[in-house]
Amino acid sequence: FIPDHIFPFFQTTSSALKGAIQLGITHTIGSLSQKPERDVLLQDFEVVESIFFPCEGSNLTPAHHYGDFRFKTYAPMAFRYFREMFGIRPDDYMYSLCNESLIELSNSGASGSLFYVSRDDEYIIKTVQHKEAEFLQKLLPGYFMNLNQNKRTLLPKFYGLYCVQSAGKNIRIAVMNNLLPSAVRMHLKYDLKGSTYKRRASAKEREKAVPTYKDLDFIQDMPEGLSLDADKYNALCKTLQRDCLLLQSFKIMDYSLLVGIHNVDQACQEQANEEAGAGAKGQVQKALYSTAIEAIQAEVGHMGSMETEDRTGGIPARNSKGERLLVYIGIIDILQSYRLAKKLEHSWKALVHDGDTVSVHRPGFYAERFQKFMCNTVFRKNALKTSPSKKRRAGAGPVKRAAGSGPSLMTQASSSSTAQSPLLQHQASSDTREDSEADKSEDERAQKL
Repeated sequence: FIPDHIFPFFQTTSSALKGAIQLGITHTIGSLSQKPERDVLLQDFEVVESIFFPCEGSNLTPAHHYGDFRFKTYAPMAFRYFREMFGIRPDDYMYSLCNESLIELSNSGASGSLFYVSRDDEYIIKTVQHKEAEFLQKLLPGYFMNLNQNKRTLLPKFYGLYCVQSAGKNIRIAVMNNLLPSAVRMHLKYDLKGSTYKRRASAKEREKAVPTYKDLDFIQDMPEGLSLDADKYNALCKTLQRDCLLLQSFKIMDYSLLVGIHNVDQACQEQANEEAGAGAKGQVQKALYSTAIEAIQAEVGHMGSMETEDRTGGIPARNSKGERLLVYIGIIDILQSYRLAKKLEHSWKALVHDGDTVSVHRPGFYAERFQKFMCNTVFRKNALKTSPSKKRRAGAGPVKRAAGSGPSLMTQASSSSTAQSPLLQHQASSDTREDSEADKSEDERAQKL
C-alpha cells in the first residue's frame, strides 16, 4: 500500500500507480522515437512534456482503469542522450520497465520513498520529493557534461525523471540503475557516510532479514575492512575522489556509499539447490558501466578472470578470515544540497556534539571525510604475493611512479590520461595496464625492504 502522504489517489493499491507509470513511459518513449537524432541543446534540460490520460482514452492514449491522470516527462531529449551513452536502446528500456509488472520493494528509504525494480533486475524506480526533483533538474547540465567526459563513476545513473499527477497531487519518480542485483544474495549490507554520530542501525532495522547497517556497525563488525587487490583498490579510490570532487562542486552532501557484500564461500556452504548458488548465474545487466567493477576499472577487458567467475559485476574482495567476497557499491542520496536548513541542522548538532562527527556538514569537509573513511577504514589494499618470474619481469622496470600507496595515489595521474582530464575534475578517469604493473612492482620492492 502507498503511504497517505505520497498520493491519496493511489491509496488503495500500488498496482494503479505502477500501471500509470508504465502507460506514461510507454507513451513518452514511443513519441520520442519519432523525433530525429540531434545534439543536446541547453534549453533541452528545461523542457517538460505533458500528456493527459483520461480513463476512457483519447486519440493519443489508450483507455485504462487507473483514474484520470497526467504524465509529465522532464528533459526527454537530454535523458535520451544519457541512455544512449550507456548503450540502452529505447525498445530495451521500454521493454524492461513496461512489459511486465514492476516489483515493489518493501524496504523503503528513511525519507519514506517508494522503490520499484524492473522484472529483469535492470532498473530501480524511486519516488523523489519535489525539492529533490527540482535539484536534479538544476544538476542536469553539469551531470551531462561529467558523463560526457567520464562514464566510469559510482554516482547514480539517472535514466529518466517523470511525474504522475492526479487530483492536484504529484508523484515524481526517477529511473536509475540497480546497484544490488536481486539474483545475488547479499549477506551484509551497509549505508556508509564516514560519520560516527548516531550511525548505528536501529533495533527495528536489525529485525529485517537483511538489515542495512551503518558506519559504527561496520567498524565493529569489520575492524580490518575489506581487502582488495592493489589495482582495484587504487581504481576505487581514484573513482571516489573524482566523484566527490564533482559532488563538492555542486555543494552536494549527506550522500552515502551503499555496500552490498556477497560471501562466495558462505554461499557455497549454503547451497541446497542451484537457485541458492553463488550468484554467478544471475541476470547479466545490459547497460554499460552500470556494474560496480565497470564503474572503477579503466577498461572492461581489465576484469580478467572476472568475466568467467562472475558476470554480475561484483568487485572481488576478502574479509579478515580470508573468505572470498563479491562487493557491490554505489554512491546514493546525492540530491541533498547544502542549503540553509542543512547549515542550521549542522550548527545545532555541533553545539551538542562534536561538529566533525555529524553527517550533516559543509560539502568540502564532508567529501574529504567520506574519502578518508572509505579508503582507510572500509577498503584496504592487499599485500601482493607474486611468483619469482613475475618479480623478474617487474624488476625489468615498467612505468616508474612516485613512492606511496593507498589514498595518496589518488592525486597522481598518468600523462596519457591527463590530456583527457574532465573540465570539472583534476583527476584522471582510468587506470592502465602499466599502472597495475607499476603498483605491483612498487609493493614488491616495499616487501623486499
